[in-house]
Amino acid sequence: MSLTKMNIVNSIYDAIGIPKKDCIGIVESIFDIIKDELNQGHDVMISGFGKWSVKSKRERKGRNPKTGEALMIDARRVVTFKPSSVLRGIVRS
Repeated sequence: MSLTKMNIVNSIYDAIGIPKKDCIGIVESIFDIIKDELNQGHDVMISGFGKWSVKSKRERKGRNPKTGEALMIDARRVVTFKPSSVLRGIVRS
């Protein structure tokens, strides 16, 4: 099962009891802050959870797996995530 924004909203509502409209605003605001920081090229680190970073990939040679045709893959920016040691320990248990 996937965790969705509404699952997060409902969890906040159940834990704190503030109106769902406010919970939705909080969750949306958090995600907007994270997206804005990553768009500006800044890292986002949440202690005990992990770190998102924006990495630049250079242009490189590739191959179409269907046809075998050689092609160039454009340079681009990608988001990477590195979990904290705390999160890795929880997941391993």
